[in-house]
Amino acid sequence: MADSTQQAQAQAQVLELDDIQGTLLRQRPSPYTGAYVLLRIDDPADGRQMLQRLIPHVASAARWWDPPSRAWLSVALSHAGLRALGVPQASLDSFPDAFREGMAARAARLGDTGESGPDHWDAPLGSSDVHLALSVFAPDSTGLEALLEEGREALRGLPGVEVIYRLDATQLPTKRTHLGFVDGIGEPDVEGAGIASILQTDRDHYGYMPGFGPTIKAGEFVLGYENQLGRLTSMPEPDVLARNGTYVAFRKLHMKVADFRRYLRDNASSPEGEELLAAKMVGRWRSGAPLVLAPEHDDPELAADPARANDFTYRQDDPAGLRCPMGAHIRRMNPRDALDETLVDVRIHRALRRGTTYGPPLPEGQLDDDGAERGIVFIFMGADLVRQFEFLKTQWANDGDFTGLGTEKDPLIGDNDGTGTFTIPRRPVRRRLQQLPRFAVTKGGEYLFMPGIRALNWIAALQT
Repeated sequence: MADSTQQAQAQAQVLELDDIQGTLLRQRPSPYTGAYVLLRIDDPADGRQMLQRLIPHVASAARWWDPPSRAWLSVALSHAGLRALGVPQASLDSFPDAFREGMAARAARLGDTGESGPDHWDAPLGSSDVHLALSVFAPDSTGLEALLEEGREALRGLPGVEVIYRLDATQLPTKRTHLGFVDGIGEPDVEGAGIASILQTDRDHYGYMPGFGPTIKAGEFVLGYENQLGRLTSMPEPDVLARNGTYVAFRKLHMKVADFRRYLRDNASSPEGEELLAAKMVGRWRSGAPLVLAPEHDDPELAADPARANDFTYRQDDPAGLRCPMGAHIRRMNPRDALDETLVDVRIHRALRRGTTYGPPLPEGQLDDDGAERGIVFIFMGADLVRQFEFLKTQWANDGDFTGLGTEKDPLIGDNDGTGTFTIPRRPVRRRLQQLPRFAVTKGGEYLFMPGIRALNWIAALQT
């Protein structure tokens, strides 16, 4: 056993953590305050000068625990942004189709239709004006403003770069989403991420509950490394641009909190029943305790133990979905071992997720919408937009065939239209909820590329 363990360790890939932007492998602090800032680049030289000034403030995965400026900055670019900075056409053409087309062009396949369609998105999201995206996070407002001031300095004297959008994202006092659920549970552990890997993150300092399951090859998330298929994921050219980078799906989702509360009230006979129904739709209680391990009542003590809260399977522990329904949100997004007897390898469809809340909370117990903008920004990161993010959306969120549920969609993030259903298995008779509305409305999104730090320097040094 010792020999096999040593052999596995010897074969493990070693990541260049000092070249990987930290947000890819690390969790932001908790509590946090932050902002997403989008820029348009009208002059390539000004854009490269701005990028050169920002790079020293980008925290790598190696320096994540001691970042520059005591705050965390990451940089990502759209395909139009790479062009605006003067990246050669041959390199632009080497990127995959999904990235070149952008999220808005692929909205229909993602279920972004009707009120979630690009024609209803918040400007300038989804437009060709979005060139560069900055995410800025800090433990407090002082750190945030200090780094934002560094950003303003980076733009000083550069009229060819313009800030076109800012979205403030501050953790709610409850440290939960607007729907009341703990988020960020069940992230995959990345091979080679080191002693400060996602799975080993100190929860007391960073408020993160680690994932459960086998370590996944780094090449599923970081370009330039072997993936689960035993090969390198296709990369853009040249190698210096691609290596240690990743693709990002940026999603701004408005959450219909009042609608969610009313739906629970209308389909349950008591407050306790409402909580159980909410847990059935998500697959976990609001505390984060999984239904597979706590099927009847919430168990905050269980939820507080990261290892126990993820120590379960579906095929062995709940094959019929009597505890956690087949169509529940977390069972769809990570089927774990439920598909082991099929040809689907769950590990090649995982993505790293970073969720942040925006907007004020709806007062507890209020059932009428107050018109405020509130929701969550979802950041999906992976080496293959189609095989990971788009697969999750099209096959697992918006299709029920893989769970034997036909046209049923994810009850939380699916593109439901008021005619959807949600099935709760139980004995002797299952329960089927009707008229499921859309609770998450897409307000904008974009496909971005997050280069490694060497790649950022390469772009900044380009000459047109």
